[in-house]
Amino acid sequence: MNLPSAFHFAFNIRDLDKARAFYGGVLGCVEGRSTDTWVDFDFFGHQISLHLGEPFATANTGKVGQHMVPMPHFGIILLYPDWRAMADRLQAAGVEFVLAPQVRFEGEPGEQWTMFFRDPFGNPIEVKGFRSEAQIYAH
Repeated sequence: MNLPSAFHFAFNIRDLDKARAFYGGVLGCVEGRSTDTWVDFDFFGHQISLHLGEPFATANTGKVGQHMVPMPHFGIILLYPDWRAMADRLQAAGVEFVLAPQVRFEGEPGEQWTMFFRDPFGNPIEVKGFRSEAQIYAH
């Protein structure tokens, strides 16, 4: 995708080595700078900074279709082939899904594939997939 700018998101995790194994190993994010209390990753063209501390509280209060999903959460939008590859990689790694990979709004404008899972510290992540960038904001 050709994004005009990148976001930065900083949040807490409890263990830098586990964070590296998950974000670097499972999700395939490239590690950036780090110290003994934080580590940066290239999260699909965006910067996330993982700091030692207590992760934010979440609750399943977001209603999407018939599902309640964790709020707050963050994530990434991928084109469908990359989304499918991510879903396969997460399943192969034994990641437990909050919402298993599935399509929603099928046949409607904005048709999308989604999956929700948590990092090892409970931080919820959603990965959405679209057939084209034009579908992201379709209505």
